[in-house]
Amino acid sequence: MSIDLSTETMVPFPDAPSRIPGRPHIATVHRWRLRGVRGIKLESCLVGGKRFTSIEAIERFVERTTAAADGEQSPSRTPRQRQRAIKQAEQELAQAGI
Repeated sequence: MSIDLSTETMVPFPDAPSRIPGRPHIATVHRWRLRGVRGIKLESCLVGGKRFTSIEAIERFVERTTAAADGEQSPSRTPRQRQRAIKQAEQELAQAGI
């Protein structure tokens, strides 16, 4: 999964801790990006030499790490991503005449 720059609310990495409950230290947020928690990494992107994440990526990270800690399977896509995938598949089928 990756950040969708066209639809997600981007946050400069230094500002990310203020958007996360408990306001973790910036080093912790970088560790989440690099090493992850329970196999889940915080999504980020590099734009013009600056690191960004998104509000939605933070939400996905919290949701997935919580699910992993509780022994649950985390959803692989958000409902919006699922809808986009369905629309794309329908367009491909229509183009193929199916």
